[in-house]
Amino acid sequence: MTPGKKRLNYSYYPGCSLHASGREYDISTRALFKVLNLGLKEVPDWFCCGATPAHNVDELLSLSLCAKNLSLAEEVEGDLAVACAACFSRLKTTQHHLKADDAKRRQVETAIDGPAPLGKPVKHILEILARDLGLAKLEEQVKKPLSGLKVACYYGCLLTRPPEVPELDDCEDPSIMEDILRALGAEPVKWSHRMECCGANFTLSRPAVVLQLSNAILNSASLAGADCIMVACPLCHGNLDIRQQGIKNKYGAQDSTLRGNIFGSELLEGQESERPDMPIFYITQLAALAMGVPSDKLGFESVITDPKPLLRDKQLL
Repeated sequence: MTPGKKRLNYSYYPGCSLHASGREYDISTRALFKVLNLGLKEVPDWFCCGATPAHNVDELLSLSLCAKNLSLAEEVEGDLAVACAACFSRLKTTQHHLKADDAKRRQVETAIDGPAPLGKPVKHILEILARDLGLAKLEEQVKKPLSGLKVACYYGCLLTRPPEVPELDDCEDPSIMEDILRALGAEPVKWSHRMECCGANFTLSRPAVVLQLSNAILNSASLAGADCIMVACPLCHGNLDIRQQGIKNKYGAQDSTLRGNIFGSELLEGQESERPDMPIFYITQLAALAMGVPSDKLGFESVITDPKPLLRDKQLL
C-alpha cells in the first residue's frame, strides 16, 4: 500500500448462490481482496435479496427484502461490495425506485419497520477493481500475467441493464471486463454473444431453452477463438459450466457447418460430439490467479468443466 494512503474497506453482501452452488465465487472473491489488501467484512444476518422470482411475484416484497439488507449493511464500514450480478441488480434497482418514488419508499419503510437507507453506494466487484483500486494499481500487483490466455468476457443480462440503474458501464458496449483482463495480461476476444441471455433460472423449469441459449454462447466464444469464458454471475456460470455435456449431446461439435447457424443443429442418435470443453471462470478466479494466489485456494475443484488442463497448457499452473 502507498504510504499515507488509507486502506479501502468494504461491507460485503455475498448472496445465496455464493454460499451454495457458486461458493467458488465467494472463495475467490475473499482470496482476491485479501491479496490486494482490500478490506472485506460480511454484512451480519443478511438474507436473500429475492433475485428475479421475488420481483416477478410481488414488487413490495422484492423492494422490502433489498431495503432491509441495505439497512443491515449500514452497520458495516465502507461501500457495499456485491459479486453476484442478480443481487447487484436488485439492490441497485431498489435504491433507484425508492429514491424516485416517495409513496413506494413509505410502503417499504412500513414493511421493514424502519427507514430505507438509500445513501450507501452499492458496487459490483468489477467497479471496485477497475475504478476504486484502479487498473494501473491492479496491473502493478500482477505476479503471474495471464499471457497467452484468450478470454471471452460474458456480461449477461443484468450487469449493465437497464441503463439507468446499474451505472456500471455502457449498456450496449461495455468494456470494464476487458479492461481488467488486459491489466491481468490476458487477451480478450471480440465476439457476438457477450450480452445475450443464458436462460438464467429457467435452468430447471425450461431446460431446453437454457440448452439452446447457452449453446449459442459457447459456440460464439469458440468460433471467436476463446480458450475460456469469464463471468461475473453464478447463474451464468452454472448454465455455461454444468450444461456443457447436455449441450454437446444435443447440438454436437462446433465446426464449419455451424458457422451459418450459431444455435447449431441437433445430433442424430448415436452421433459423437467433438466440440472441446470450454472452461468457465469467475473474474475473481482469474484475477486472484494472476496475483499469485495458489490454484487450490480458488475453488477450481468445485466446477464441472475442469479448467486445469487449459491452465497447465498456458503454463499458469
